[in-house]
Amino acid sequence: MKKVTKWLSALFISSLVLAGCATEPNSTSTENEGEVNEVQEGGILNIATLSDATQLDPHLGDDIPSANVYHGKIYETLVIQDQEMEIQPGLAESWERVDELTWTLKLREGVTFHDGTNFNAEAVKATIERVLDPEVGSNRASLFEMISDIEVVSDYEVTFTTEYPFSPLLANLSHYSAGMISPTAIQEDYEGNVSLGEKPVGTGPLKFSSWNPGQQITLVNNEEHWNGGMKVDEVVFKVVPEDLTRVAEVETGEAHIAEPVPTNDISRIEASSEMKLYRSEGLGIDYIGMNMNKEPFNDIRVRQAINLAIDTASIVDHVYNGVGIKAEGPMGPGVWGYHPDLEGYGFDVEEAKRLLAEAGYEGGFDTTIWTNDNRERMDITEVVQAQLAEIGINVSIEVLEWGAYLEKTGAGEHEMFILGWSNMTGDADYNQYYLYHSDTHGNAGNRSYYHNEEVDRLIDEGRKESDPDKRLALYHEAQEIELEEAPLVLLRHTEYVTALGNNVEGFWLHPSRIMMLNDVTIQ
Repeated sequence: MKKVTKWLSALFISSLVLAGCATEPNSTSTENEGEVNEVQEGGILNIATLSDATQLDPHLGDDIPSANVYHGKIYETLVIQDQEMEIQPGLAESWERVDELTWTLKLREGVTFHDGTNFNAEAVKATIERVLDPEVGSNRASLFEMISDIEVVSDYEVTFTTEYPFSPLLANLSHYSAGMISPTAIQEDYEGNVSLGEKPVGTGPLKFSSWNPGQQITLVNNEEHWNGGMKVDEVVFKVVPEDLTRVAEVETGEAHIAEPVPTNDISRIEASSEMKLYRSEGLGIDYIGMNMNKEPFNDIRVRQAINLAIDTASIVDHVYNGVGIKAEGPMGPGVWGYHPDLEGYGFDVEEAKRLLAEAGYEGGFDTTIWTNDNRERMDITEVVQAQLAEIGINVSIEVLEWGAYLEKTGAGEHEMFILGWSNMTGDADYNQYYLYHSDTHGNAGNRSYYHNEEVDRLIDEGRKESDPDKRLALYHEAQEIELEEAPLVLLRHTEYVTALGNNVEGFWLHPSRIMMLNDVTIQ
């Protein structure tokens, strides 16, 4: 009962928000220690965000800006994770692991999709079968590939049978790609009548209203939601590429939330009488990648030299303004599977020069580093440009719009690039499989095109191992190899910074960087 109460108070772990002018709000009163405080409900919540969504189909999603619009807002999952990453009920009220291969979930009754279709076990089956459908081509199908059978036991009971024991199944079912989709909409999408990427249909507290690409996405309150919907009437995600403008819009009241916020704007936010700062420890990692399909990055000595020539401690201190933890290994302390004994490359220009010379590049070489239009990432590319020049590597910088950036790096057109990875489940499998396994080259996550058969084997065994200690040992061994082979320059384990208007209450950011909006009110 404690878990259910906790879940109801922090309902559904995801949301991204945009704000605008408020409509006439409803007002209720709450009494606290003899004082009466006005709690305003209704109005339009405006969120200023850096990047537009690429599409709104959870099965085709592979980026946070898109997931932040639909996850937990338009679409809901069978289970959710709270702020401590513990599994809580979602559209499934309870579950039981019958044996190592069998999971039975009892579903919430009285839930309908936005198009009026009933949510039931058939809807669960249709959703999971779609994400696994090769014709759909989901980059996240591997989260559920171990499911060998889905049995509809009754209208509100479903059983999953897995091919092998898979302990993180519930964590994977909390992922945005497991958002439940209307079977009616799924059929219409298959028939080509409706695109779920443009017109999503879920059970969530917000319904899709409109999308002006590159400008804004508007969602409206689902008043028929099984748990009462949102406390605001609308949520608007407004695309504001300029960092200073995003923060300024919160300060002037044009927006209620700005996300992301560059770390060098922290002092401005803290000093403002109109804004407040929200900081949240994340589960992600920021990194610089090298495309191992292209020379000279197929040479381990070149990759190690680049790691040694980049002063990551200085980047964390000065570009990230000390926000986050300098990364020593592929996963941070908040992720299950973290390796506490790893030690990163450090900063050693002379050793970097020696390794380059040994690899046949004593005079250096020319290359290009790509970034999207994020101020911190653009600043980092300039630091990298200057530091690699010290060992003879001449770096050109190219800045791309977010959608084009994902498309081109997913197609392997890049040489070097800077990106981040947000761990959506809190489990090592999500980080390891998508950043380092050879099956996930490109859009799925492994944009460095790293390939090591031993690492593949360790990750595969880690997925199947049910003993936690043995599983941990497998992931530790994999990380040791990954660190040595250096496909990535590991920068920092993330901490997220958000600007809120002083009139915003009830907001929190999930460790996966999903905005939680269910309890948000505008005072």
